[in-house]
Amino acid sequence: MNDVPVIGRGFAFEALHVGFRFRTHRRTIAEADVAAFVNLTWLTEELFAVADDTQRAIKGRPVPGALVYSFAEGLLLPSMQDTGLAFLNATLDIKAPTLVGDTIHVECEVTEHRLTSKGDRGLVRFANKVINQRGETVLEYNPLRLLKRK
Repeated sequence: MNDVPVIGRGFAFEALHVGFRFRTHRRTIAEADVAAFVNLTWLTEELFAVADDTQRAIKGRPVPGALVYSFAEGLLLPSMQDTGLAFLNATLDIKAPTLVGDTIHVECEVTEHRLTSKGDRGLVRFANKVINQRGETVLEYNPLRLLKRK
């Protein structure tokens, strides 16, 4: 069984370079996703927990930025399956609201690529943009990840 290749493996350090770009599949965010996230995290702010939007500046059902980020990381899983060792840090910037019913994907570009001091692993930083179905960037973040070498 070890001689049969496994599909869906992520990028090893050597497969990446500064300027390398890719995008993920898409995911539509449903009302059930927001309800489950709010219940799981106790993020019970009325903005997310109450349907009545008559008094709000944002019309529709807003999605917590933390959920958008979480879905982005899930969409990115195939890029680091079996090769990702650690998520080390990131800055995160919400650019626009995401609403229930929006469909998102992530566009990524490698901005930093270097070996660790021991040389047995690599550090890779990405510039990630979460983009909705209208082409609007709703969230940006720049994770530094520790990746396996081949």
